Amino acid sequence: MTPIKFSKVKELLNKPSNIIITSHHNPDGDAIGSSLAMYNFLLQKNHNVSVIIPNEYPEFLAWMPNCDKILIYEHQQEKALELLNNADIIFCLDFNSFQRVEKFSEPLKNSDAIKILIDHHPQPEEKFDYIISTVKTSSTSELVYDFIVDLGEKHLINKSIAECIYVGIITDTGSFSYLCNYEKTYFIIAELIKLGVNGEHVHSLVYDTFSENRLRLLGYCLSEKLKVLNEFHTAYIYLSADDLKKFNYKVGDTEDVVNHPLSIKNINFAVLFIERKDLIRLSFRSKGVFLVNKFAKKHFEGGGHKNAAGGNSYLSLEQTLKKFEELLPQYRKQLIY
Repeated sequence: MTPIKFSKVKELLNKPSNIIITSHHNPDGDAIGSSLAMYNFLLQKNHNVSVIIPNEYPEFLAWMPNCDKILIYEHQQEKALELLNNADIIFCLDFNSFQRVEKFSEPLKNSDAIKILIDHHPQPEEKFDYIISTVKTSSTSELVYDFIVDLGEKHLINKSIAECIYVGIITDTGSFSYLCNYEKTYFIIAELIKLGVNGEHVHSLVYDTFSENRLRLLGYCLSEKLKVLNEFHTAYIYLSADDLKKFNYKVGDTEDVVNHPLSIKNINFAVLFIERKDLIRLSFRSKGVFLVNKFAKKHFEGGGHKNAAGGNSYLSLEQTLKKFEELLPQYRKQLIY
């Protein structure tokens, strides 16, 4: 964003407004962290603020400050649309395309409110009024921290905001195991700790709250549903609707499952296939030079980061797995290095 445009955004926020904050479908730690950080910040500036997300968020994020104020569009559509119709400004966080909010996309696009994008995914759509976007930053939560500081409002970052930003950073970097070679990230983490964030405690709240069913589902994924294709340095896990039902699946129970196959020696490409009601949801992860966002976009109507992306298939689970395996030979040279 140019200094002139940023100055305009700053001016917009200097008067009380009706503000909506929204994020992508199947919101993760960064989506919820950045949204609540922005929410807790804007409340201090006397705005009328609401967070609306497309669908439910994982239970392990429910402890976050003001998480109980979030509206879920699929459950509270009438209220969400009423707020949207009265909005002056909409902050669009952690997504680069309106289609990423799925059923909420049309009302969002059609709103007359000023739309401000803050995101770290590549190639954002040009349909937003103001765009703050960079791919080198760890997370959208980190960008929200920068945004508040650049507004000259660093003094308003309290412990609640700091905890939300911290959650966004640790979840989008796998606790600093990827997307974390930007030294500024660690300076920001230090500032958050100074503000009272207890890193060990927050990590425990996010990562040590598995239900028994979730842990057993992970074990089942690794023992029964993992397929390793050594000739392509690839491994994948696939879960049918019946598999999910067997373990009383709840939103967030498959969080991070896709990363486990990458811990196998010489595996550079990992995929998780999950059978949903009307489609197969795919999550892609990779090491090194293999660009999963391009793979997802070309073959599975998806996109994302170069080493972490998602996509959809409207074939059956069996047909989707077959299609995926048949694609691998053309990528063999990229996958083996």
